[in-house]
Amino acid sequence: MEKGERLYEGKAKIIYSTDDPDLVVLYFKDEATAFDGKKKGIIESKGVVNNRMSSRIFEYLEERGVRTHFVKMLSEREMLVRRLEIIPVEVIVRNVVAGSLAKRMGVEEGTPLKETVLELYYKSDPLGDPMINEYHIKAFGLAEEDELRVMKETALRVNDLLKPFFDERGIILVDFKLEFGRHRGDILLGDEITPDGCRLWDRETKEKMDKDRFRRDLGRVEEAYRDVLEKVLS
Repeated sequence: MEKGERLYEGKAKIIYSTDDPDLVVLYFKDEATAFDGKKKGIIESKGVVNNRMSSRIFEYLEERGVRTHFVKMLSEREMLVRRLEIIPVEVIVRNVVAGSLAKRMGVEEGTPLKETVLELYYKSDPLGDPMINEYHIKAFGLAEEDELRVMKETALRVNDLLKPFFDERGIILVDFKLEFGRHRGDILLGDEITPDGCRLWDRETKEKMDKDRFRRDLGRVEEAYRDVLEKVLS
């Protein structure tokens, strides 16, 4: 498998073509951004952590029937994945009140939710990824009704699998972001599952082990990412 031309570079990853039109290579960068790109920095070895962690979690999900874009890990920073037509709708899965939900609802961060909450956001950097609902998705043709149903069902299934996965490793899965794409008529889970897109708290101390440490200038960012990876790989 030969890596070809650079197809796209985002905030956290670079996508390269391969000699197979159905497959692309994801390269994970160390760059970090927050607040719609207003805050920028470097988290040393973040790309290595995110690649290895995503590879492990995608393998775990695939073994339990969740279809993803993951094919295999190529190197410490590179992953081979199926080429997707990304659906511009992000699904946020929330188990505990944190971040923007705490501000919107006026509820103390850390409050457990009585049931899992799914939120939908329009994937658009220029617009700041605004929250939308199913009426917007239908009216603007962002996804078909059946596609959205699969996305929501898959998100809840992933949550049911990852909550105990992290709990066994002493971590609370507070919330996380999922992205999906179309591949040969199927809807596959794509992107990554990492401390960049998940809120992960130590079960005993409630210490944050994710990108909130970078967002909020809490320090020990690299250490937190490495700690999460070590626990995920255990």
